[in-house]
Amino acid sequence: MTGRVVVAGASMGGLRAAEQLRAAGWTGAVTVVGDEPHMPYNRPPLSKEVLAGKASFESLAFTPKAAAADVEWRLGTGVTAARLDERVVELADGERLSYDGLVVATGMRPRRLRCPGPLVGRHTVRTLADAQILRDALIRPGARVVVVGAGFIGCEVAATAVGLGAAEVTVVDPLPLPMAGPLGDLLGGALLKRHEERGVRFVLGAGVAGFEGDQRVTGVVLGDGTVLPADVVVESVGSVANTEWLDGNGLDLSDGVLTDEHLRVGGRPEVVAVGDVARFPNARYDGVPRRVEHWSIPTDTAKHAAKVLAAHLGGAEAESTPFAPLPTFWSDQHEFRLQSFGSPLLGKDDVRILEGDPDGDVVVGYHTGDLLVGVVALGGQSAAMRAARYRAQLLKQPALTA
Repeated sequence: MTGRVVVAGASMGGLRAAEQLRAAGWTGAVTVVGDEPHMPYNRPPLSKEVLAGKASFESLAFTPKAAAADVEWRLGTGVTAARLDERVVELADGERLSYDGLVVATGMRPRRLRCPGPLVGRHTVRTLADAQILRDALIRPGARVVVVGAGFIGCEVAATAVGLGAAEVTVVDPLPLPMAGPLGDLLGGALLKRHEERGVRFVLGAGVAGFEGDQRVTGVVLGDGTVLPADVVVESVGSVANTEWLDGNGLDLSDGVLTDEHLRVGGRPEVVAVGDVARFPNARYDGVPRRVEHWSIPTDTAKHAAKVLAAHLGGAEAESTPFAPLPTFWSDQHEFRLQSFGSPLLGKDDVRILEGDPDGDVVVGYHTGDLLVGVVALGGQSAAMRAARYRAQLLKQPALTA
């Protein structure tokens, strides 16, 4: 095979796409482009082990598979524009790269609060540099920490801050319980209790109106006028897809990059999307296109998309089975873990305890009608292992649209 595939994005999704292109038989050139100076690394530990000072960058870096040793890496200069009709992408340094195939793997960036007040002292956690800067702020004696957002990252950071000895750790969220959005009230209530028992304070049902301070943040102003003293603020209020470089190509970029059931973009067989920037229909469920920000998704999407792209570029028959992954994630907070299989979000209106007790180790199931669509465990290692036993059942379930 001759020609070149450009992979736009050099995080985990980009790495897996490059590896899977080789596994799918693509022998032409592969060029991976990314704006960070680092080779791909594992992001979940950033809000936990790295922030706690228990892991180095070397321990996070992925080692590319031997089959991908000849892949070209262009790091420290991201993709800024694309002209899909011409099959050309433009880089931040002004270089233009032509391609025969394109993999969209540009991922997400943290959403920022648009509130009045100083910027200094406000942090996000997405990159290694973010985690290193935040750690330096958290280990200062007497640090008062306010985390805005009680989702996965927010709760992980709050737990880590308590472990580092922060004087005060407060989590603010407009919802009535932590993680109520993706997991529902049952586990949200159990998480609230566990965090409070370990010293985290929650201000729930509240929004942020602004920040106090001259040169740097000294307080977080809530919607009712209450001011929470703060030396360190962590914004964990969701993500924004990195899709601006694709503007002007007639694509649906309303929430990530819309793809078909084979991860092809905009009806173009030479363009595929992988990772959490891809908004794809999952044939396992209801076929509604959604983005999935779980650790398993970069690998799952890359494997399928690479087969589809390599087949097209090689003139072979395309993949016929629609993409149907089983999403998987985990979240370590304090000494307990959340372990999930499937799609709890689709069944959070019908949550049933499958094993255990919410005050201890518990496994809960999320249902749509009679179908089990997601399983989440909360507790120690034994709970996570029990949740894993339901994986086979989830894989065997018929599709919701069947």
